[in-house]
Amino acid sequence: MDIKERKWISIRVKPAEYRQIFQLFQATTCRKLSEYVRAVLLRIPVTVKHRNQSADDLLAELITMKNELSAIGNNFNQAVKKLHTLREQPEYLVWILSQERQQRDLLQKIAEINQRMNQIYQQWSQK
Repeated sequence: MDIKERKWISIRVKPAEYRQIFQLFQATTCRKLSEYVRAVLLRIPVTVKHRNQSADDLLAELITMKNELSAIGNNFNQAVKKLHTLREQPEYLVWILSQERQQRDLLQKIAEINQRMNQIYQQWSQK
């Protein structure tokens, strides 16, 4: 048989069997169902993805915290911008000037936390 020549193998399976085969396929690193089926039939080892529920829970919590931090930073930024419109009143001007440094520090820290959370997410999601 010519190396480039390919032969078809067709089988029929019940819907429940197909779902089971497809679920097993999805738990692997195989990119196509045909790749998975060939590997199983030829007894070639298949790499199975392992999901760690506690890691998934941690990632979900980190994403929630990241979104909350971003919302806090946005709200703080909007409040300071609004107060800038009230510059005519001296007590607001003093408060604004004292809060600007805190705002920069807060936004910088939020950016650092977001960056670190993204790094952790990328590391954990690849496993």
